[in-house]
Amino acid sequence: MIRVQPIPCLKDNYAYIVECTRSGAAALVDASEAGPVLAGIEQHAKGKVKAIWSTHHHPDHVGGNEEVASALGGVPILGHASDRGRIPGQTKFLEEGAKFALGELQVRTLHIPGHTTGAIAYIVEGDADGDAPCVFTGDTLFVAGCGRLFEGTPAMMHESLQKLAKLAPATRVYCGHEYTASNLRFAAHVEPGNADVKNAAARVEKERGAGKATVPGTIGEELKTNPFLRVQSKQIREALGIGAGADDATAFGAIRKAKDEFR
Repeated sequence: MIRVQPIPCLKDNYAYIVECTRSGAAALVDASEAGPVLAGIEQHAKGKVKAIWSTHHHPDHVGGNEEVASALGGVPILGHASDRGRIPGQTKFLEEGAKFALGELQVRTLHIPGHTTGAIAYIVEGDADGDAPCVFTGDTLFVAGCGRLFEGTPAMMHESLQKLAKLAPATRVYCGHEYTASNLRFAAHVEPGNADVKNAAARVEKERGAGKATVPGTIGEELKTNPFLRVQSKQIREALGIGAGADDATAFGAIRKAKDEFR
């Protein structure tokens, strides 16, 4: 069984403990800050975490790397090969399609540049117990949104999101921040006729009102609600003045610009 435990960090970040319950092997995704992460490991996975998986080099995702790794006895720290020198304590340098095991679970990576040039997603494949796959997307794909383009181009980010969109619809999406409510407000702004967005927003309002996390989503849900995966939507294009003949990467860039300016 795949068990995932979100750990709230900083203002609105999530770190995650992902565990193969059959073997007890676990890893930590994005050691944002040491205190909450170590407390979460003590509570949920004491003695089980054997690696840190970093999704990208930004300090709010890797700020606790070295302290956490040291506290856990010097566990390896994984990240994309191009982030060498940018991820604190990095010991393993992964390329697109790298595969490895977490206990009895199989893990593979996708290089998904755009937010940063070294962004990487970790996909934990479905298991023998029938659990759906999980993908840890950092700040590339959020529930109902995507990250800002700090280092990449619109075309680069669009291509990365399309890689993720091709995962199995049941794949559970664990992202780096609790941005879902604001993302859905933007989605409703640019596609007001989308009933799936309205339903998702109502659900999220209840979840946040009860103090619950809105992760995970699923790839299937994202295809219905996330404007950055819906670049061909006629309503979105009309709302933002994107020509019908504009290619998808151009449309994505216009949607991203509109989100940057949305208040």
